[in-house]
Amino acid sequence: MDNHGSSFSSCRAYLRALSQTPARLAIRACSVSTPQEEMSQVRARSGSDMKKSLRWFDLVVFGIGGMVGAGFFVTSGNASHNYAGPAIVVSYAIAGLCALLSAFCYTEFAVDMPVAGGAFSYLRVTFGEFAAFITGANLVLDYVLSNAAAARSFTAYMGTAIGVSTKNWRITVPVLPKGFNQIDIIAVLVVLAVTLIICYSTRESSVVNMILTALHIVFIVFVIVVGFCKGDWKNFTEPGDPKNPSGFFPRGASGVFNGAAMVYLSYIGYDAVSTMAEEVRNPVKDIPIGVSGSVAIVTVLYCLMAASMSKLLPYDMIDAEAAFSAAFSGKSNGWKWVSNVIGVGASFGILTSLLVAMLGQSRYMCVIGRSSVVPTWFARVHPKTSTPVNASAFLGVFTALIALFTDLNVLLDLVSIGTLFVFYMVANAVIYRRYVTVGTTNPWPTFSFLCSLSFTSIMFTLIWHFAPPGKPSAVLLGATMLVEVALLQIFYCMVPQVRTPQFWGVPFMPWIPSVSIFLNIFLLGSLDGASYVRFGFFSAFAVLFYVFYSVHASFDAQGGCLSLKSGEIHIDLEEYKDGSLKV
Repeated sequence: MDNHGSSFSSCRAYLRALSQTPARLAIRACSVSTPQEEMSQVRARSGSDMKKSLRWFDLVVFGIGGMVGAGFFVTSGNASHNYAGPAIVVSYAIAGLCALLSAFCYTEFAVDMPVAGGAFSYLRVTFGEFAAFITGANLVLDYVLSNAAAARSFTAYMGTAIGVSTKNWRITVPVLPKGFNQIDIIAVLVVLAVTLIICYSTRESSVVNMILTALHIVFIVFVIVVGFCKGDWKNFTEPGDPKNPSGFFPRGASGVFNGAAMVYLSYIGYDAVSTMAEEVRNPVKDIPIGVSGSVAIVTVLYCLMAASMSKLLPYDMIDAEAAFSAAFSGKSNGWKWVSNVIGVGASFGILTSLLVAMLGQSRYMCVIGRSSVVPTWFARVHPKTSTPVNASAFLGVFTALIALFTDLNVLLDLVSIGTLFVFYMVANAVIYRRYVTVGTTNPWPTFSFLCSLSFTSIMFTLIWHFAPPGKPSAVLLGATMLVEVALLQIFYCMVPQVRTPQFWGVPFMPWIPSVSIFLNIFLLGSLDGASYVRFGFFSAFAVLFYVFYSVHASFDAQGGCLSLKSGEIHIDLEEYKDGSLKV
């Protein structure tokens, strides 16, 4: 392994490194890099550079392709039927605003530091190596699981499109446990085909994504037009069963916000655009347009699709699992063929989201490899293709293996928490970096504010989800919100900013990232217990991996040298001279 000779050259050397683990953790866990180091020394560990071939329109289409997958078809029916009713249109608008706030936080970092690491690099320059590694590891796992889920859902939607049951596409192995006994060869072939495309060229991947996204948009427009032409405006206010609540807001504000929490998952994917910052020709201009523009366009599309769905059927008659397909498949007046068209359109959407997500996961893994917390083999960029071939191939095969065995429902129970946690961390990081300069600014006022903001957001979320409805609950929610606003105003008035972004910054600091922190905690509170079990289990595994491998590999890569004498830590003087040690 590169640069790991001192700790991994022999069993004795490794045991000696383990004996120094506490001292090395003290040095490396909170060590932060600088944007200049990330864009020079750290990037150089990949060997060849990634080719700068993307413009703003590439990023917009990547963002649209990453977000507009099967997510809408999966979540919209449930959110409308059980929560928001016809006001699902408002739920999508609220969720789109939330996504835009998080996108602003990503954009500030991506413009200032256009590297392929996305959130991992942003957290590494703000909170240090350990926080970045734990967050990045969970994010990569979320990408792998969601991509495996997308590949298996592709076979389901293709079956709908051509009228073939999913059972005919899969092989049942009775000896395997339930949930892992349906072998899906088609899903594996789809993942491997996408892996070959992203290994070959980012520019060609963009062309393929543009074609697939264009076809998908055509199908979306078709669905919107058919829904508005065939639907009835009275469905926006009248339920199918008179016993159910009526009106545009049948379940009030709580139904709208619960619906927004559910459909927000349809927006996940824009963060992958930030991982392509290293391949953008003009980051200052192209990244803000690409990230924010794609979120805005997708919000409009989602709101129109939600309105079309609500016009087709009363909210209490919408199928919670397959809203659009079910709306047409049972009709005998010549519209049944539309459900097949929806299957084709969803299939194109799945392919685009899979392509963008697999591009994103490989770039995350590449930059994590550059930091040496995983083997630097993952950081290699191929000199001919200018793509991170090793990371792309490894994660592609890993995703294919999971898609081969694991049932879609099992995968869906495990995804999203890592991505939402990263959004939360990036929003914290953008505030911390604006108000704290390491070594010169007292971090405690900002750190205390962020902790207090998170605590009150958690209290609001717990009250919202678990307190019985009624006046006491409303009073508690209002009081919690007032405390949050007061905290924000006090921080805004008393703590000055120490850094002004050179090119592009989040407006209305610290209000916008603070709202993003609150919303991401609120959305995290809507996830089920299985997601938290997975998150806790894998985070514990990541901590062990960091302690037994990453901290030593990272220490070696930085040229660290310490000896333990009389309880003191002595660090190689050269490390201070060349500025490679940052704490």
